[in-house]
Amino acid sequence: MLDELDRALIHALHVDGRASFAHLAAVLAVSPQTVSRRYERLREQAALRVVGLPDPQLTGHEQWLLRLTADPDTALDLAYALVRRPDTSWVYLTGGGTEIVAVLETPLGTAHGHSLLLRELPPSVGLTAVSAHHLLHPYLGWRTPWRMSANALTPRQQRMLGGTRFAGHGGTPPADPCRQVRLSPADHALMDALRRDGRAAVAELAADTGWSPATVSRRLDCLRACGAVFFDIEIDPALLGGSVKVLLWMSVAPAHLDEVATTLAHHDELAFVAHTTGPTNLVAHALCRDSAALYRYLTHGLGSVKAIRTLETAPVLRTLKAVGTIPTPGPPSHRG
Repeated sequence: MLDELDRALIHALHVDGRASFAHLAAVLAVSPQTVSRRYERLREQAALRVVGLPDPQLTGHEQWLLRLTADPDTALDLAYALVRRPDTSWVYLTGGGTEIVAVLETPLGTAHGHSLLLRELPPSVGLTAVSAHHLLHPYLGWRTPWRMSANALTPRQQRMLGGTRFAGHGGTPPADPCRQVRLSPADHALMDALRRDGRAAVAELAADTGWSPATVSRRLDCLRACGAVFFDIEIDPALLGGSVKVLLWMSVAPAHLDEVATTLAHHDELAFVAHTTGPTNLVAHALCRDSAALYRYLTHGLGSVKAIRTLETAPVLRTLKAVGTIPTPGPPSHRG
C-alpha cells in the first residue's frame, strides 16, 4: 500500500518529472536519501516510471485511437505487434480478450496513416474488424494526470516545484499552440531517450544525442519552456484506487459536446477524456476501486449527464503498453 509520502512523491513527479532528489526532499520535508529510497521502491513494487513525451500538436503529429478485433487465437499476437512499434502507446486488451485498443501517432498530414500501419502488420494476426478514431481534442489526460495520482501536495508545495507554470496538474502548451517546433535528428534522439527514461542523467542523454551535456541541458530547457516536451508518470493505478479499468465510448450531440466533455474532465473516476471522430465522438477511461464503484459511477455519475445519448463500456483486461517505449516486450502470455 502507498502511504502519504509515496503519494506526495508521485504527485511531485507529475509536477516536475526531472526534479532532483534534493529539490524533491526540500518540498516534501524529508532527506534526499529518503526520497531516493522511496523512488527506487516505487519503481520496483509499483512499476513507477517517469516518461518524457513530445507534444504531438507542437511537433507536427496527430493521434489516432484504433479499435482492432482479431481471432481469439491471434489477438494477443496482434497486441504485441502493436506494443513493439515505436509509434504506439496505450495498448489495451479489452472486452472478451479479442479486441485491442491502441493510440497511434503519425506525422501531421500523412494520408490515412492508420491504414499504412494496418498494411504493415503480420498477415497472420487474423484481423476481423477495424475502426480508427482521430483524436481531435483531449480534455483530460496526457498533460493533465488522473486526480487520484496527483492530489497529495499543497498549493505551496506545487509552487515550490514550479507548479505555477502549469495549468491543472500536467502543464500547458505555449501561448501560440499553432506554432510548431522544428526538431532536428538530435532532437528526435533526445525525445526517444526521454520516452525510455524521463529521468535519464544528462550524461546519458548526451551520449544518445551526440551533444555535449551543456547543450543537452540548454536544449531540454528550451523544449520544456515552449511546451514541445512534457513529463508523465506510469504507475499501477490499482495502488491508487483504480483496480477496475473500463473504456467508455459515448455519443453526444455536437451542440453539447464541449459542455459534456468539460464536465466529465472534472470526474475523479476518469483518467482520460477526448473528443474523437466516428459514431462515438467522446471517449473516456474510467478507473474505479471495484465493480460496485463502477456501477455507482455509471448509474449516478454518467447517468446524471443527460446529454450522453449512447454509452458502450469495454472492460480493460490488460494494459500491455502505456506511454513509454518498451524496447523488448516479453513473449506473449495468456496469463492476466
